[in-house]
Amino acid sequence: MAAPFTVLIMAAGQGTRMRSHTAKVLHEVCGKPMVEWVIDAARAAGAGRVVCITRPGDGVAERLPEGVLVAEQREGEGTGAAVLAARDVVEDGAVVILSGDTPLVTAEHVRGLVEAHASEAAQVTILTTEELDPAGYGRIVRGGAGQVERIVETKYPDSVPTQELAIREINLGTYVVDAPLLFDALDGVPLDDNGERYLTGVVPAVRDRGGLVSAFTTADAAIALGVNDRAGLMEAERLAQQRLIHDHAERGVSFLSPGTTRVEAAVTIGSDTTIAQGVSLLGATEIGEGCEIGPHSTLHDTRVGDRTVVLHTYATGAEVHGGARIGPFAYLRPGTVIRANAKVGTFVEVKNSDVGEGAKVPHLSYIGDADVGDGANLGASTITANYDGRKKHRTKLGKSAKTGIHTSLVAPVHVGDRAYTGAGSVITGDVPDGALGIAREKQKNIEGYADRVEEDS
Repeated sequence: MAAPFTVLIMAAGQGTRMRSHTAKVLHEVCGKPMVEWVIDAARAAGAGRVVCITRPGDGVAERLPEGVLVAEQREGEGTGAAVLAARDVVEDGAVVILSGDTPLVTAEHVRGLVEAHASEAAQVTILTTEELDPAGYGRIVRGGAGQVERIVETKYPDSVPTQELAIREINLGTYVVDAPLLFDALDGVPLDDNGERYLTGVVPAVRDRGGLVSAFTTADAAIALGVNDRAGLMEAERLAQQRLIHDHAERGVSFLSPGTTRVEAAVTIGSDTTIAQGVSLLGATEIGEGCEIGPHSTLHDTRVGDRTVVLHTYATGAEVHGGARIGPFAYLRPGTVIRANAKVGTFVEVKNSDVGEGAKVPHLSYIGDADVGDGANLGASTITANYDGRKKHRTKLGKSAKTGIHTSLVAPVHVGDRAYTGAGSVITGDVPDGALGIAREKQKNIEGYADRVEEDS
């Protein structure tokens, strides 16, 4: 294993081609900012410290995860000037240089690059590939012993010799350089005609000093994808989504229609769970084992216990315990807890409520700011009237309580254990344990009413 190393992530720049007020590296791929993908890869690879190079006022520094160091680039342009801005926060040892807009870089690539650098005792190691169309990329020119002699830029191909344009191996813009050498070499890299200092200038500087420049070649061209516009962001999203779904499948999750499924980066899913078509799992959603999710369900920051069925449901900030059945067409809002083996059925909305173990809210109901006891059964169109125009109040239904259809529970109100309410009742007062609460007008029939209506017309 290679010695601890530092990772520098170039995260400066607004990215005007994104057509956004948000800094480019803060745009999300599968629910996570691009720069966090790169940070996570660096940390998973074993980086001793991670440093992000930002611009003052671009908003990036404020959004970085805890423990990431910040180096502000206050002067100069170009990749070389960006790296020089981190001089004071870099320690001796190997320095890996990554871009904050390449979210598909992996820990395996970073680790492999560092290990190759150490094993070859190189002063500079470049990540390269032969799997992309080389047009527009810097070509890697190697010497007779296989070492890298130089990088030929091809921005103006008419000025590049034909034999060098024919080279397939290209520079992916990721490097490992020994720290003291990195900054000494960069100090000597001249500015180009536009006043910019480029990192590629380190290679000839090191070669001129007799140093070894090597390359670590990868067949995974996806890691080279740098996001510069919305089209690139979509492509990164597509590729990252494929990786995430593949990783979940490797851990025992079945996807019936992976092309219609969205799974964000922080989502966890237990084995033997089936994800049907049209499902979106967002934020920090956690799915247990042996579940059936979907079709066409969206779960955001929601926890779902083992052996739960969730069909055609939208849930956000909710907690569903094992063995429960949700939907179809249910809406679970923040603060909702559905206990084990409970049922929340068709066209039911639940908000900031605790539905007890084995309780049933089968259909056409609104349950807000309520505590529903274990084994309770709420008839169709039961609602809690939880707002009096000034404040929210809670409704409590006891264990095994049963409401008739079209019951309105005007909070604050308590329906006791094993208590009932009559169909069509508006319950404004407490119902004792085991009692029947009825609150409705006595039926009155008016004979001959239809005849009178017809005469009047």
